[in-house]
Amino acid sequence: MFKKLLGVFSNDLAIDLGTANTLVLVKGKGISINEPSVVAIQYDKRGREHILAVGQEAKDMVGKTPGNIKAIRPMRDGVIADFNVTEMMIRYFIEKVHNRKGLFSPRIIICVPFGLTQVERKAVKESAMSAGAREVHLIEEPMAAAIGSGIPVKDPNGNLVVDIGGGTTEIGVISLGGLVLSKSIRTAGDKLDKSIIDYMKRNFNLLIGDRIAEELKIRVGTAIQLDEELVMTVKGRDQVAGLLSSIEINSEHMREAMKEPIKEIGEALKTVLEQTPPDLAGDIVENGIVLTGGGALIRGLDKYLSNMIKLPVYVAEDPLLAVAKGTGKALEEIDILQQSVYED
Repeated sequence: MFKKLLGVFSNDLAIDLGTANTLVLVKGKGISINEPSVVAIQYDKRGREHILAVGQEAKDMVGKTPGNIKAIRPMRDGVIADFNVTEMMIRYFIEKVHNRKGLFSPRIIICVPFGLTQVERKAVKESAMSAGAREVHLIEEPMAAAIGSGIPVKDPNGNLVVDIGGGTTEIGVISLGGLVLSKSIRTAGDKLDKSIIDYMKRNFNLLIGDRIAEELKIRVGTAIQLDEELVMTVKGRDQVAGLLSSIEINSEHMREAMKEPIKEIGEALKTVLEQTPPDLAGDIVENGIVLTGGGALIRGLDKYLSNMIKLPVYVAEDPLLAVAKGTGKALEEIDILQQSVYED
């Protein structure tokens, strides 16, 4: 009875704690925060840390800060790389949506990559508890992506979802409300950005930063040959002359730059399909494969993967928000969800 009263007087939260972006949903109200997972820390003369900015404001500072300010991404490859800064970021977001709006601390469900170690899971939970949560539950990313994509996860039917985030790509075969088979690889948005940086350096002697690489990926990135090439002017530093330079880069350059990481994602998908039980494999042949996450927006990726595995591949509606929406739906049913759907 007391727990039900707590639920009435607190704003329970669902958090998609992503490497690239963090989304926070308030129960019954939808998405309240959708900001980059970046924290800008300022150091005073005594070396003490102070939060200068969080989210988009902090991301805008990346690569442009003076010596006493650092723009930090506390999540790397889907896991906590800096516990203290992650705690600061979670606390900031919780206070932003929850401060003075509830009489009690919130109950929180957090989406995490499949395959996190017990130590990593504990770090995520402790960050949220230290930031002011009353209870913390975890849901694995492939399950959240499937729920958010509208897949009927509780049916006795095999479905396969591929979530390409910032730090990890999560591949999951789902049936009867649980993950039958899942695989997590640390090849995703960040690795695509790094491949673009390396390609520019190797082929054009041009040094660019993470922000420009991400912009190239979004604006002209493609997994297949396009009928009409996209073009973008890129500015950077010539590593031979040491001078500032600008060149035109087209979608064919980006296809070549991203070729290897995209192939790795396809190979991981093939591995999961090879290990899928025959009855579920038959369902997947019929239902196709659903792509979610920011990586699903790369032009032609669905066609590339479909050609590789000889099965239909679809991009989910609103793929960027699929995991967050799925985590939010899990929060709505947290009292009745099976143990297989969330981990307490």
